[in-house]
Amino acid sequence: MNQFKLTAIALAAAQIAFMAGAANAQTAQGNDTATATVVVTGQRASLENAQKIKQNADEIVDSIVAEDIGKLPDKSVTEVLQRVVGVTIDRTMSRGDPEHYSVEGSGVSIRGLSYVRSELNGRDSFSANGGRSLNFEDVPPELMAGVDIYKNPSAEQIEGAIGGLVNLRTALPFDFKGAKVSASIASTYSELKKGKWSPAGSILASNRWKTGIGEIGALIDIAHAESGTRTDAFQVEPYYPRSDIVNGKTVWVPKGAQWRTLNFNREREGFYGALQWKKDANLRSHVTYFKSKYEMQWDEQAIFASSSPYNIRVSPDATYGPDGRFLTGTLTSPSDGGINFGDDTRISNRKSDTTDIAWNIEWRANDRWTFTSDLQRIKAKTHSLDSTVATGVQLPEQQLDLTGSLPRLIFNDAQRAYIADPAHYYWNFTMEHMDRSVAESKAWKGDAKYTFDHPVLRDLRFGLRFTKRDSTNELSNPDYNWSAITATWMGDISHLAYLSDPRFAGNTHLGTFNNFFNGKQSVPSVVFPNVSLAEGYPASYEALHKYHDILCAEYYAAKGQPANCAAWTPAKFGGDPAGINEQSEKTGAFYTQLRFGWDDVKYPIDGNVGVRYVKTDMEAHGYTVFNNKAPTLVPGYTVVGPAIPNIPASNSAQDYENSYHNVLPSLNLRMKARDNLQFRFAAARAISRPDFKDLQGYATVTQDADVTTNHGTQTHIVNSLTQNGEAKGNPLLKPIQSDQFDLTGEWYFGRSSSLTVALFHKRLKDVIVNQTYNYPLADVNGTMYNFSVTGPVNGAKGRATGIEIAYQQYFDKLPGALSGLGVQANYTYVDSSTKLYKDAFTTYCSGGTGPDNINLNQNGCDTDGRSFGNLPLQYLSKNSYNLALLYDYGKWSARAAWSWRSKNLQGINVNGTRGSDGTNTNPNSPDKGATNVGWALPTWADAYGQLDASVSYQVTDKMQVVVDGQNLTDAKYKQLMQQGIGLMGRAWFVSGRRYSAQLRYAF
Repeated sequence: MNQFKLTAIALAAAQIAFMAGAANAQTAQGNDTATATVVVTGQRASLENAQKIKQNADEIVDSIVAEDIGKLPDKSVTEVLQRVVGVTIDRTMSRGDPEHYSVEGSGVSIRGLSYVRSELNGRDSFSANGGRSLNFEDVPPELMAGVDIYKNPSAEQIEGAIGGLVNLRTALPFDFKGAKVSASIASTYSELKKGKWSPAGSILASNRWKTGIGEIGALIDIAHAESGTRTDAFQVEPYYPRSDIVNGKTVWVPKGAQWRTLNFNREREGFYGALQWKKDANLRSHVTYFKSKYEMQWDEQAIFASSSPYNIRVSPDATYGPDGRFLTGTLTSPSDGGINFGDDTRISNRKSDTTDIAWNIEWRANDRWTFTSDLQRIKAKTHSLDSTVATGVQLPEQQLDLTGSLPRLIFNDAQRAYIADPAHYYWNFTMEHMDRSVAESKAWKGDAKYTFDHPVLRDLRFGLRFTKRDSTNELSNPDYNWSAITATWMGDISHLAYLSDPRFAGNTHLGTFNNFFNGKQSVPSVVFPNVSLAEGYPASYEALHKYHDILCAEYYAAKGQPANCAAWTPAKFGGDPAGINEQSEKTGAFYTQLRFGWDDVKYPIDGNVGVRYVKTDMEAHGYTVFNNKAPTLVPGYTVVGPAIPNIPASNSAQDYENSYHNVLPSLNLRMKARDNLQFRFAAARAISRPDFKDLQGYATVTQDADVTTNHGTQTHIVNSLTQNGEAKGNPLLKPIQSDQFDLTGEWYFGRSSSLTVALFHKRLKDVIVNQTYNYPLADVNGTMYNFSVTGPVNGAKGRATGIEIAYQQYFDKLPGALSGLGVQANYTYVDSSTKLYKDAFTTYCSGGTGPDNINLNQNGCDTDGRSFGNLPLQYLSKNSYNLALLYDYGKWSARAAWSWRSKNLQGINVNGTRGSDGTNTNPNSPDKGATNVGWALPTWADAYGQLDASVSYQVTDKMQVVVDGQNLTDAKYKQLMQQGIGLMGRAWFVSGRRYSAQLRYAF
């Protein structure tokens, strides 16, 4: 019933589009930036301008423009995008690590697809993240004049967007009639984190002058914003099948539950400058400089179960659901001396910046011909340290109640005192990760437009574009280098490095989890390593691992033997080929596009048809490691069975080249049934190139053989020959391709009122998945052999089909102040499917958790060794909607905006929901009953909705006060893990409410 109500509301749907700027401002295409503009303020006026852009655009586009310069309606570009029909955002910091929540959102999907390309002022833009698009959360929203989201491309647009294209627009000096100054100061407070407020501010100054060489304009825009937030979380470990707990019945029991808190601090800076020159109506030029800097650091204190699931015992009073899942009871682990928990302090910091310089010149040669040249250079870089230091503790027992909306972890006073006592803790492990990336691109495009004097033909556009892009991404090796300090399984120590030993004491603190879940939950205090230990890598790691060396030396001394203690080795970083991904890409494109229209028919029709041709040349500098484990055959012996190639073991640099071309036709048609009613049809072919992280040319290849030798008969019998390996990437990948179709109906029944419907269908091929492919290697004679290597391949096809409905209106006919009421709503439905070119599904799982286990990585495997299969596209919600109530009357303006999306698959084989100790339940396996099967649960984000609101008051014509509130309902973000007994609760996150106050001044 609740879902029915939500859908019923959503079917009244309309995009959130808070736009202002100026009359005659830049169009969504960004082609006519030189016309003078009139400053427009207020949500209502911006909504009207947004509607004009959508109605008059050649393509299917939705837009958001700042209510005034520097006044986008949300705290980040990512949050702004979620208001647009068809757009959804993730709520985790990384798609590969769903254990960490992102308050401002992260990855963007359009129409359920993550193949999203980003632009800045119509030019390709990106972050140095191993991908091809911007991290939108890195971009200062205060610098933006507007955002355009294109749903289906035209030939003149840069290739690369299948899901959609997000174009960020900044202002130019000629957008204003004359001098313009705008400034704001703001501060934000996090209810959960408490403490100090986070400041923010921006200032824009622009002017234009008439000189002897023409008109000149200059604009400078500076922004600075800080953000401090906190996230609290509960987690429940995956459930394991147990037949030794309840007689005659299999029950499913987790190995524990845990809690954590994360403090996040972000500093974002931006600088934008523009110079504009216009000699006359025929010659104009502008230069822009854009720089964004992003710095963040978070520290987390987390306790997590790390015990053996099969040693867990359950109290006799425990209760179970009808499907056998554990509901309530007390867990113990007597054979382990308690339930083993890790208690870590983890810090992560990142610094990123992107610099974009562009020069555009436009020359109108005569009434027919217009020529444009555009030159751009981008340089982006980032570097990061992720560091974890952990203690460990063994809890005698843990009482759980998993029947409510949140897990209840029940502790008595004695148990709380036990957990708070440092004497019960020991030094457990360290883990470091480092990365750095640099990406640089140079691009030039030249366009020509010929305008017809013809009743049907409007203009012919054609142009060239050339780019050169270099990308170097470097990771530590091992990527996340987990190293035990002391552990029970170590064979060279007799006991652990407990804090009760004065030699190992200190460098810890008692984490008290104050205000946990906004004071609604109470959890025990835990002894954690100090943050300085995580920040002090590598010196702090080296000191901690010497605790092991002390105990190891004692162990061998007691045995009267010389010490044989392996020293701690940090991860390699810098110069290690296994961690370096170096790419170079050149593209050349040509397009031609004809615009046409029939104005004198009963139902006028206009549109454009075109084709874009693009050639891509890739180079990857990589490395191949070949391990030859096959035994050496005696010369002259007879060999029975497959021949073993003579390939010496080697580590060698290897360069790869890949070249492909694509022909991308497009058609956009519009029919005007009336002045306020129109229909569109669009068809196009689009591509999305592989991310650079998927193109890494590093592979580890191994040859092994099982050989029986009979020296009496001088015979080698080769029983089996294995030639396989693992690739971190595949430099020979092709782009994903989509044939896509759109049909829309748009009714504009008022200056800021509309109802629009869009149907879309995308057919995808060459979707990138991990599977096996042939990897050629030559023996000493030059004969080539194909090895079976697991890595990214173009291995699947798919589709995404759906509908978007959008509605917006102000109720002008209501009396008095009620006439300021308005509503916006939108609803999106997307259905998807994928099909592997080579099906890997098996009913029962086998193997480990590595990339070579295709069934596990594509279909998921449960802890009972059964596959799932039939999984949808990742990050795709079938249903999503936005609903906003608006008010604009006199000096008052207000908005209450609710954004909601249904559950979506976050990933398979991701951190926290995978392991290698699944139970083998295959009845045909000789190993049935063993607990050595690799498992990986599909992890889902549950349905989530969030309410934000703002109120502003125009104190004077120049001054405005704004108060904002985010997440006013204090919503919980829930994650699910798919198991055979259903979708189980994995994690519950809360980030609390945030409030901000802002003062704006403009003249």
